[in-house]
Amino acid sequence: MLVSRKRKGSLSRDIIVAVNLITAGVIFPPPLSRAGEGKGRPAVGITGVIVQGMFGGRIFGFDIDATGTDGVLSELQNGGVTAVETFDQNTGKILKVVARMPVGQGSDFITLGVTGTSAGLIERELVRGSFRPNRRFGTINPLDRGRINGRWTPPLDSHHLVSVISRNQGTPNNAVLTLDISANGFMPTIFSSNIAANTFGPVITLTDDEFTNGCPALAYDPVNNRAILGVATLGNPFVPGKIATVDLASGLFTKFTGVGDGDVNGIAYDPVSGTACTTTEIDYSVEFYNIATQSGFAERLPGAVNQFFSGADVEFDPINRLFLVAQPHSSTSSGGSSIHVYDISGNLIESLNGFSFSNASNVVPVHIALNPAARLGFVDGPDAGVTQIESFTY
Repeated sequence: MLVSRKRKGSLSRDIIVAVNLITAGVIFPPPLSRAGEGKGRPAVGITGVIVQGMFGGRIFGFDIDATGTDGVLSELQNGGVTAVETFDQNTGKILKVVARMPVGQGSDFITLGVTGTSAGLIERELVRGSFRPNRRFGTINPLDRGRINGRWTPPLDSHHLVSVISRNQGTPNNAVLTLDISANGFMPTIFSSNIAANTFGPVITLTDDEFTNGCPALAYDPVNNRAILGVATLGNPFVPGKIATVDLASGLFTKFTGVGDGDVNGIAYDPVSGTACTTTEIDYSVEFYNIATQSGFAERLPGAVNQFFSGADVEFDPINRLFLVAQPHSSTSSGGSSIHVYDISGNLIESLNGFSFSNASNVVPVHIALNPAARLGFVDGPDAGVTQIESFTY
């Protein structure tokens, strides 16, 4: 049963435009056409371009440059090497092995994302003997240079590790969420960072009980320098979860009850309209919120009939004003995975089928990487061993 649902009319395009004009002084572009409308639109769906690491290992994170033609991934070959590599978005070809090292006990590279303008962020975890892992962070700036040429030194103590970095490009700052791994802590922190410049905002400790239990879903609002977070309600995953905002300058924390039941699996944010889109686990739904009014509505993913079909990652295309929702188990195809495309008013534009990203054995959770100008994306799969990513158009 969906709780406290509001129909789409409660978050109409007229309201969004009004908020947009008042708060941002920006006018929306003409409404997007539906799938299949318009002249000359290329075919959508899987392109057949598949990227596999140079050494055939499992992929430990990837991303693509939203303003260029390169991508970056990390891989780990059991008993062999762990490496960071760049690749061509159009052909899938590995362009350069940026860094590599032998695989030790717990040693690896992880690609955390492309940030700012074309700055790739890489974590190196090096374990020697029984000592605590040594984690360092490097930047590839710009990505097409193909070498780690900068350091990122986040304000972390020995009890915290970087968990999530917001997936926004084109603005200087990103939001960074860390998790407390100490036995008596469980107090995550959050801060903003210009990763390419290696600068940081104040470190804010999350003390609200509902946001210290597990890892909240994270998006970033660059207009107001705030984080947008989503979690399940503490102690009861069968009722609506919570949505929160955190001012990354002052630390001001606000939260409200959401309209989707269970864990918030994914979240993305449109800073122009102030619209957040989330996916929730128990009710296999997608939600759209007006963050300013703390209101929203939910609807089940197309064809979904139970929790097996719940959505996962959500990403926002700021050029075409679209939310893309990953669904590991497709409800619009007889098998495999799907990506559902929505506009900012919550209208389903199209469902892309034929993927395979079940998330069964991923070290880094499934996510969608976008190049909005090209209407091109990459997602995990099709190999079940998580050694490949593939491209699609939308």
